[in-house]
Amino acid sequence: MSDYLDELETRPPASRELALLSQLPNLVSHAQTAPGWASILNGVHAGDIGTRQALAQLPVTRKSDLKDLQKKSLPFGGMTSTPPAQLRRVFMSPGPIFDPEGHGQDWWRFARPFHAVGLRAGDLIQNCFSYHFTPAAFMVDGAAARLGCPVIPAGIGQTEMQVQAMAELRPAAYVGTPSFLKIIVEKAQEMGADISSVQKAVVGAEALPPSLRKWLQEHGIAHVLQTYASADIGNIAYETETDGVLNPGMVLDEDLLLEIVRPGTGDLVAPGEVGEVVITSFNPDYPLIRFGTGDMSAVMPGISPCGRSNTRIKGWMGRADQTTKVKGMFVHPSQVAEVLKRHPEITKARLVVTGEMANDAMTLHCELAAPGDKPSLQAALVDTMRDVTKLRGDVIFVAPGSLANDGKVIDDTRKYE
Repeated sequence: MSDYLDELETRPPASRELALLSQLPNLVSHAQTAPGWASILNGVHAGDIGTRQALAQLPVTRKSDLKDLQKKSLPFGGMTSTPPAQLRRVFMSPGPIFDPEGHGQDWWRFARPFHAVGLRAGDLIQNCFSYHFTPAAFMVDGAAARLGCPVIPAGIGQTEMQVQAMAELRPAAYVGTPSFLKIIVEKAQEMGADISSVQKAVVGAEALPPSLRKWLQEHGIAHVLQTYASADIGNIAYETETDGVLNPGMVLDEDLLLEIVRPGTGDLVAPGEVGEVVITSFNPDYPLIRFGTGDMSAVMPGISPCGRSNTRIKGWMGRADQTTKVKGMFVHPSQVAEVLKRHPEITKARLVVTGEMANDAMTLHCELAAPGDKPSLQAALVDTMRDVTKLRGDVIFVAPGSLANDGKVIDDTRKYE
């Protein structure tokens, strides 16, 4: 029995890169048949978009933009290349943001994380994601169908019934949030029920602290792996094991191109630097080109010990939208990026907001490429900050490499106790 879903997972990285980049022109051309993408990509010649350098010149469309785009053209902002009437399902996430599902097999591409945790044909899955309005439960069902796994459509809540189902139907795996699995295990202990058949768990939609993973393993769930997914893209990346030992990082899905950009911009960060996750997805029903998830992560060097050769990321590392208010006015990461563009002498910067309510102060901490006329540059930067943000701020220079690699562009340290 193969450890891998298919040969794509272990192909040479150069082969994967070539295969995905060769699809880019057709993806752009296909997307431009949808009126929303035709507007976003106005003036773009699809045949020119065949390299990462060319892709990086296209605009980033962020998840935070979807609500306004969809208001202009319900339900999907004109961004689906399959007409809404020909889709399988239409979901409504909080916002509201509307998400489509087409008819393709394993449309959300969840079979890979399920196979990685050890699920095979015939294994019964208790699906504890919600079937109400949002797509997570259907992501599970689609992957289970591809693998040949039957599903208990348990949904959320009704903890005693969840325990009863596990005790009597003996599923091999739980899929849902990790916190709900803990509640189920605790309820089973209270009821004296045997749910030891559940040896595997694929969890997502919330953080999995190491302490909770350890607790679940100590209470009988031997294999607990996370997925990183979104209602727009489906599976983005997933954890793996080797001989029952968790491997570092999360392996990127085979059908996606990943970029990490500086928050508030479309500019790529240096390898290993933390930034916003931007995804290009080759979904024929809902193509996404440079889609900014709003999540922060970083690329890890090398390939996973499990043998899957795709890019690894560090997992979810916070949100990219670091917008904050200073003296009653919003300051955005994109404004910090604009300041840096006007002063290429600055290699890295972070805007630190300090003070107390009604007594705000902001200081731009800057790393310099080379020593220079610091007083003149400092004065110029103060003027640029005022021009861009309409606020007065200070500037200090710090040693190269001293600013943390955590993706923060704006660090709000104020306390409101």
